[in-house]
Amino acid sequence: MPRQMLTMLGLLGFSLMAASTAPARAETCDDLWYARNEIYKAQGYCFRTARGISAFGNAGCQYDAVEDVPLSSSQRRTIADIAREERARRCPR
Repeated sequence: MPRQMLTMLGLLGFSLMAASTAPARAETCDDLWYARNEIYKAQGYCFRTARGISAFGNAGCQYDAVEDVPLSSSQRRTIADIAREERARRCPR
């Protein structure tokens, strides 16, 4: 394969990888709320609010306290970024 073609394929692969790891820009406060809580759900959080239970359910949940949910440093950063955006937009809590 020509060198130029390999370089283009490499750049395309890098672009796709970078795009898949970057969170999509949320359009609304509801989008932000859902994105933040989707992370907690994936890690086993047991929701307490009617909204959380309605959106995600509690099947298979393991952690009653948010502080107990095992999150990676990347997940913690994402949640902090989302919470910062929610505050900036004055989203209801």
